[in-house]
Amino acid sequence: MIYTNLPFTDIKVSKLCLGTMTWGRQNTEAEGHEQLDYAFDKGINFIDTAELYPVPANAETQGRTSEIIGSWLKKTGRRDKVVIASKIIGRTSDYVAHIRATGFSPESIKDAVDKELKRLQTDYIDLYQLHWPERLTNTFGKLGYVHDPSDAWEDNFNEVLQTLNNYIKAGKIRHVGVSNEKAWGVMRYLEEHKLHKLPRMITIQNAYSLLNRTFEGDLAEISLREHIGLLAYSTLAFGMLTGKYTDGTATANSRLNLFPQLRRYSGERTKKATDAYVALARAYHMSPAQMALAFVNQQPFVTSNILGATSLEQLKENIASIDMTLDEAVLSEINAIHNTIPNPAP
Repeated sequence: MIYTNLPFTDIKVSKLCLGTMTWGRQNTEAEGHEQLDYAFDKGINFIDTAELYPVPANAETQGRTSEIIGSWLKKTGRRDKVVIASKIIGRTSDYVAHIRATGFSPESIKDAVDKELKRLQTDYIDLYQLHWPERLTNTFGKLGYVHDPSDAWEDNFNEVLQTLNNYIKAGKIRHVGVSNEKAWGVMRYLEEHKLHKLPRMITIQNAYSLLNRTFEGDLAEISLREHIGLLAYSTLAFGMLTGKYTDGTATANSRLNLFPQLRRYSGERTKKATDAYVALARAYHMSPAQMALAFVNQQPFVTSNILGATSLEQLKENIASIDMTLDEAVLSEINAIHNTIPNPAP
């Protein structure tokens, strides 16, 4: 395994992070524990969860993912051997109304942190992230920003950091980060940190893959100049980059077949680009999944690559990507495909 440090800390995390958002819906507790055992044995010490999980979210299953992690921590006694990241939901919508409707208010953060600690059966969370912004902005597949003057949100970056600071001082969280955030939001948090000596956002968890390289714009410069590490998610684009959806080998239990409403990675341009990447991988005698993951692993702004798998076999294949290095010839051909079909699944 390769290890990096969470920026501005002495916390070492594996370059591969174990994603967990299927546990409690597509995966049982036993399967979650099996994945945790295997990943830990392979050197992965970084686990990502959220109060929202599993996904798709609903009131019946909400929080089960973290409960599965918590029962594993209790069973194995490995809390001090792993780094746990979790998240509080962002702007309220019908999708998350079953959790709460008060955004990042001090009351919301208290409710979220205390409940997540209980689910995880731990006294502290190593990295606590804001799952998506409260303000109306172009997240989750929206490329262009369209300003909405009716948005009732008021700038509360300072208050949010003040509240998070209270939990850092109390020892309930160690460090903070953002997720699904844009350049303006990241810089506003940094501004409040610098002006008022408030906690520093040290990571950003955004989608990044061969099918979605939008992070390489303004956010990549911010990441490298300000040392905010990317925790890349959806690096296989919900399994699309394995090739199983375009070559017809996906089973009925595959994620996009079970949940067709998750359309972010299902467009025609996405399928065309996927076919090209899969063909490239096979021409070089590589697993398409491992090529896609190795590409992410090699990016200079990536602190950790979040792997998600619904089977142990998938997880084994994905973790093996850490042993691959893509040479200039492969990278050149990847970039040629990207230039022809750029960001088909932003």
